[in-house]
Amino acid sequence: MVFALTRLPTLDPARIYPVYAGSNSLSPFHYCYANPKTVLRLAAGRFFAHYNGEDIAATYWALRRAAVLYDVPERPVEISGPQAVPFLDRIFTRRVAEIGIGRGRYVLACTHAGGLFMDGILFRLTDDRFWFVQPDGELDSWLLAHRYGYDVTVSDPNARVLQLQGPKSLVVINAASEGAIDRAMGFFHAGFHTLGGQRVFVSRTGWSGELGYEIYTLGAATDCPRLWDWLMKCGAPHGLMFGSMQSLNIRRIEAGILDSGSDFNSSMMPAEAGLSRFVDAGNSSFIGREAIIAERRENRIFGLLCAEHVPAGGSLVLDGDDAVGIVTTGAHSPKFDAGIGYVRFAVADAWEDRCLRIRSGDGVLHECRIVALPFYDQDKRLAKTARLDGDF
Repeated sequence: MVFALTRLPTLDPARIYPVYAGSNSLSPFHYCYANPKTVLRLAAGRFFAHYNGEDIAATYWALRRAAVLYDVPERPVEISGPQAVPFLDRIFTRRVAEIGIGRGRYVLACTHAGGLFMDGILFRLTDDRFWFVQPDGELDSWLLAHRYGYDVTVSDPNARVLQLQGPKSLVVINAASEGAIDRAMGFFHAGFHTLGGQRVFVSRTGWSGELGYEIYTLGAATDCPRLWDWLMKCGAPHGLMFGSMQSLNIRRIEAGILDSGSDFNSSMMPAEAGLSRFVDAGNSSFIGREAIIAERRENRIFGLLCAEHVPAGGSLVLDGDDAVGIVTTGAHSPKFDAGIGYVRFAVADAWEDRCLRIRSGDGVLHECRIVALPFYDQDKRLAKTARLDGDF
């Protein structure tokens, strides 16, 4: 993933920075939290808060113990029409017909050579209407390039996305929906709900490994500042706070959630990223199937734990004097009080529990231990367990 780093003012952009006035890439929630310390990055053509001047460790622990609201750049693309199912079976490695209405599923898109092109969540809104939520990249162009011969329409619903994450996120969304969303809403379930008098799309998903919900606006029909204020009001009694990508990134690394384009790319097949379980053998039509079946591959992405160093993306991982892998991402984990990250090895091998070294940008070598992903909560019980206030 390639990011652009910039700062934007907290004052009216139409008067001070006309280039940003009316720009679709600037979040409609931006002025709900922006301050002079806000640093933005760009993904999926949308700016998001990379850092907002907050105490990152405090926000991390709020995510682990209470709830945090994130303004994220994910961009839904709508695919609809009478041949939407066979078309999406062609695009994604999983069988789309098995997705029920009001359900979502994590899916992969591959190149013709079997390489990982993109991942994301596919939601089924009606029999022939779907939303694919892409983190970054050009999947909409990929869809348009392959839609010939299919009676489908690819469009932009102009939805912006908020992630409400943390063990108390159910309490907050329950209050915000006036009781309509409760523990009966299962993992990867989704639907239209009313929050503070406004209709939005809500899914029980997220990028944190914690219990969480994603809230999708409905274009110009949503008053975004009013929605933001309502969520913050409902969350205030439960410790809800806003967070930048910093704390979310730490937690997604701990949870073993990969980022398309940085942790894996089209040079890797699903099995090499540990994602072969998301390739359905029963789907006989997806792009790249023949190449994936023809070659047996094994996982080569692992976690790494460094007691006295925070790994940085691009750093080499050494076995003795030999470079055997590269760090794709890293952060300091308050849980482990250590540096954590991912390493993408050049070849598959028995890397787990090996003690290797990282060469940092200044040439210094740091010891690290290779671990399986995720770092903890192997069964995703945190994300799958919906608890109300009385359960804590």
